[in-house]
Amino acid sequence: MHSESPDPSPVPDRDGAAPDRPDPLIVVDERQGRVVPAPTAAPPSAHDAGGDPDADTDGVDPEAAEPPTLVTVDVLAGWLGLAPVEDLPPVPGGPAYAQPGRCRPNRVILLDVRFRATGGGPDHAAYLQGHLPGAVYVSLPSQLAGHAGPAAGRHPLPDARQFAETVRMWGIDEGDTIVVYDDDHGLSAARAWWLLRHAGLRDSVLLDGGLEAWRAAGLPLQPGEVIPVPGTARPSWGRMPVVDTAGAEAMASGGLLLDARAAERYRGEVEPLDPVAGHIPGARNVPTAESIAEDGRLRPAAELAERFDAVGVDDATPVAVYCGSGITAAHAVLTLAVAGRPGVALYPGSWSAWVQDPSNAVAVGPEPDGASGPD
Repeated sequence: MHSESPDPSPVPDRDGAAPDRPDPLIVVDERQGRVVPAPTAAPPSAHDAGGDPDADTDGVDPEAAEPPTLVTVDVLAGWLGLAPVEDLPPVPGGPAYAQPGRCRPNRVILLDVRFRATGGGPDHAAYLQGHLPGAVYVSLPSQLAGHAGPAAGRHPLPDARQFAETVRMWGIDEGDTIVVYDDDHGLSAARAWWLLRHAGLRDSVLLDGGLEAWRAAGLPLQPGEVIPVPGTARPSWGRMPVVDTAGAEAMASGGLLLDARAAERYRGEVEPLDPVAGHIPGARNVPTAESIAEDGRLRPAAELAERFDAVGVDDATPVAVYCGSGITAAHAVLTLAVAGRPGVALYPGSWSAWVQDPSNAVAVGPEPDGASGPD
């Protein structure tokens, strides 16, 4: 081992003309302003792509297996040598969960992505008081978001080359297993997970239950700052599907667009962050908070799959997801992957970008088209 803002929900949200019906195998790549095939299987690694953060990623490796998305506290403790990994039974829950023996010793990088939604921003002070042993602190606003101006939303994607340098600054080498966590149900850490996958670092997982689950297991914390030796990873940008504003509109009319915000924000009853309340017409509301169990862990994959099936998620329909500014939506992409629906596109600008253009329609109420529904 190398040495968004408030929501009134119990788990806060973070965060040209469209064709009549989009091709089910395309998404809009807002980085290059063009249409590229959406991944139907996990892409090749950054090493295979030569480590160029601007590498063309139109090709998809059909043989690549979808990597695990989550790691449990018990398995992570075993990886870190804090528990006898050979005594751990296989982890139930399906392929989304990493298994005890899949990680090589001394190749685990821990990233602490704590972020205070209620006006506090990065929670570096709490990190200094105690974090997982060896964990490096990650600032969501400065390292997991760019600064492209209001039209791109509150948390646009970071610059590809800058993010590659940041990855190396975190001490990440080729072949490392990267574990991200926070103390807020994974809502902030999932943004790091998504960006790492977008950069071709496929062996990235979220700690299920986060810091609270680690503490509940009685595992040790380390105070102070961890300054890692710079790593040698060679990220390859563009590995996760994204849509821009036009692509989100197309998904709403010809595919399936999911809104991951709290129901009251979707209905337009409150809007604590952006100048306009409501939702993108045609979008269906699937609040991220409802994917999280009372103990802070994700609900079982089968329950998540039932939830997404109920709103029309299937193998034949292209899906994109948005939230307030692209943070909570990344958690929804992760949750969909756990439910067996990988390859869902992210709308990074999300609602905060949508409302910057006054010509974009806004719906209010509980129905996708804005109708009030039955009395």
